[in-house]
Amino acid sequence: MPLDDPTLERSPVVANCEMNRERTLSAYSRELGIAPLAETGSGRWLDLCCGSARALTEAALALPVGAEIVGVDLVDHFVPAPRPSALRLITASVTAWTPDTAFDLITCVHGLHYVGDKLAVLTNAASWLTENGLLIANFDPQSIRHPDGTPAGRRLTTALRQAGFTYDPRRRLISRRGQKRITLPYTYLGADDQAGPNYTGQPAVNSLYNPHPNGT
Repeated sequence: MPLDDPTLERSPVVANCEMNRERTLSAYSRELGIAPLAETGSGRWLDLCCGSARALTEAALALPVGAEIVGVDLVDHFVPAPRPSALRLITASVTAWTPDTAFDLITCVHGLHYVGDKLAVLTNAASWLTENGLLIANFDPQSIRHPDGTPAGRRLTTALRQAGFTYDPRRRLISRRGQKRITLPYTYLGADDQAGPNYTGQPAVNSLYNPHPNGT
């Protein structure tokens, strides 16, 4: 039976996502192919599933005055205080949390692998961008499944592209430039924490959705 998100967040698979915890700022450039500080400039950067926020602490020290970084993670295992004044860390579920401002950059490095309603995180994040803001995240379409467990396949990637997302299958990156309120033709049913390893080699979570008839 699919797990709802509060139950999933207590799963050992989610609690044990060690690959997310201690990454450095250079890992963001390597994994996402961008320069986070350049994308942020003097604006705001939101990092979802930020782990210990070691990288964000490093970045906050290099930002110009007035810039801000917000990190959100399910587990309160952040680097010890004191923290730079430009850095705000929040312990919350990324499927339930909402910000009170827009962001010039939103990132999620391998965090979606452990999230239940992945599509909601993507569509929500798209609505939190500034006019020219960038959303970019590691994303595995194979983790989006029909109720019978079969992958959503090309229909999913087509729906994402029609909604304005760009997907790079070689690097498994999903991105979007510019704020938009998006509705995708899928209804979330719950998650499977027994999916086994994904392309990273780490145990991950599959998310189950009902596709809407005629894609509406």
